Amino acid sequence: MSNERHHRTGMAALAVSALGVVFGDIGTSPLYSLQTVFAIDGGAIRPVAADVYGVISLVFWAVLLIVSIKYVVFVMRAGNDGEGGIMALAALIRRSVTGRTRMVATAMLFGVIGASLFFGDSVITPAISVLSAVEGIEVVSPEIKEIVLPVGVTILVVLFLVQRLGTHRVGRFFGPVMLLWFVVIGVLGLPWVVARPGILLALSPTSAVAFFVDRPLLAFIAMGAVVLAITGAEALYADMGHFGRPAISRAWFFVVFPALTLNYLGQGALILSRPDAVANPFFILAPGWAQIPLIVLATVATVIASQSVISGAFSMARQAVQLGFLPILTVRHTSKEESGQIYVPGINWILLAGVLILTVTFGSSQSLATAYGLAVTGTLLLTTSLFLVLAAAAWHWKWWQLTLVAVVFGGLELVFLAGNLTKVVHGGWLPLLLGALVVTVMLTWQRGRRVVTARRAEIEGSMAEFVDELRSAGTVRVPGTAVFPHPSKETVPLALRANFEFNGVVHEHVVIVTVIPENVPHVPRNERLNVDSLHRTDDGIVHLTVRFGFQDDQDIPSALRDAFMLTSELEVDPASAFYYLSRVSIELGAGDGLPRWQKMLFIGLAHNAASPALYFRLPVERTVVMGTRVDL
Repeated sequence: MSNERHHRTGMAALAVSALGVVFGDIGTSPLYSLQTVFAIDGGAIRPVAADVYGVISLVFWAVLLIVSIKYVVFVMRAGNDGEGGIMALAALIRRSVTGRTRMVATAMLFGVIGASLFFGDSVITPAISVLSAVEGIEVVSPEIKEIVLPVGVTILVVLFLVQRLGTHRVGRFFGPVMLLWFVVIGVLGLPWVVARPGILLALSPTSAVAFFVDRPLLAFIAMGAVVLAITGAEALYADMGHFGRPAISRAWFFVVFPALTLNYLGQGALILSRPDAVANPFFILAPGWAQIPLIVLATVATVIASQSVISGAFSMARQAVQLGFLPILTVRHTSKEESGQIYVPGINWILLAGVLILTVTFGSSQSLATAYGLAVTGTLLLTTSLFLVLAAAAWHWKWWQLTLVAVVFGGLELVFLAGNLTKVVHGGWLPLLLGALVVTVMLTWQRGRRVVTARRAEIEGSMAEFVDELRSAGTVRVPGTAVFPHPSKETVPLALRANFEFNGVVHEHVVIVTVIPENVPHVPRNERLNVDSLHRTDDGIVHLTVRFGFQDDQDIPSALRDAFMLTSELEVDPASAFYYLSRVSIELGAGDGLPRWQKMLFIGLAHNAASPALYFRLPVERTVVMGTRVDL
């Protein structure tokens, strides 16, 4: 009995923690969703009963179908060793489907596009969330609305500056703050629902259907803004690895979903009672004495929502590096206890620059809302497509099951996408541009890396021939251990060849370490290592293969310590070993592998890549870099 009580307590605590990370984005959508719906096309949707019931019904059923059913019931079943997110889903397909090269390539392309849209979302979300909260000042004191933009910019700058400190110290407070937030927004809506119980009719799908039948064009336009109510839905899946499906689903069904429903119903009842409230229905829900505290709480909640998206961008970038779609990035761990707490400086400063440009250019949350929907709907559709591929190829679903999911979820998301395409010229081009830029970078890096790897293999030469050459040349072996990180055991590390050809010596013990990124989030430590003595057992050269998941730290010294303890084949003292890195300088050449513009982009990315010594956690005082030139 005590074990069961302890389990329930632990699950409740985990669910509260999930509130602070998973639901920040979707939880702050009531700040701007309905305000945007009634402002779209100069107020084409009016604060009258038919329109209000139709809009609230569309919002409720969008949240119910896309979040509650699609993600919680279906998509979150597709865990890649417990991890989620669109790139993890694509990697799961690559792992589960064999012999279908075109299907796997398409799945990975969808994953790259989805990740690119997520980066675009990571630029827009902090800007629109923080501005929508600070704009509550206009409700309290319209005469000082000029300070909204400076205050919003200041908050955003501070938010990105403190990223290097990590969120592990304040993260424990995120859950309780967001729990308070959901309680408050639910309580704000409840009195208005009690005052106008007729608003409950909006929970019936007939209200949405009647809206489409009576005013189809207007309902279609509304769908372009209704999608704002489900921004952050992908976070439920992306953060599954941190909290697990049970904790996320409990937090959603017992706290978040009821609070959002009450608040949207309350805003609808308020608009029916006071049509002028469409200017900012969320803050007008609160009595006058509570509006300033609500602005403060909303600002804190939007900062938490922004933090969640920024942290997700860091994790997504690391996954892309592990899967070979981005160059090595500097990754700093901000917590000794939590491996997921990371800080990626390059991504942080790029996001800050993008957020500030957007905030200053658009100036208000309503203006930014026109740019927001396409990234969200694009990611939703890509996730549905990948899920259908997985269900068909790996789970062997029947055709009627696939058709039902495609029609219900895919059909609704296509309507959302079509509704948002009308906003392309009014700012919707922004996420498309951001996504296209990121896709171009990721695919260019993947293609260029393949070309450079092939050219590099030609220079390195055969490992078997090199070992024979060592024996026949009577090479001097100096005491000590030299470790050479190298992508293959078939060719010679450039640093090892250079040491032999220019210095005429080779260390007594040579360990060639090949790191293989797997299509799983984590590889258990006892399954990571494979030791191979290569061609002979008496030449002092050993090859170590280390497999890491895309959420694991690629820590070579730690892997050597594990190997030293697990096998007698590896005569290495990691505390005294020296590490030799083969640094390749890539120059523009006349090869036909890539167009000239892609070559220049790849070279620029390569020159700005992080040091492999830092990425592989090599000790700086015992690391030597030796390089050569490769023409691209």
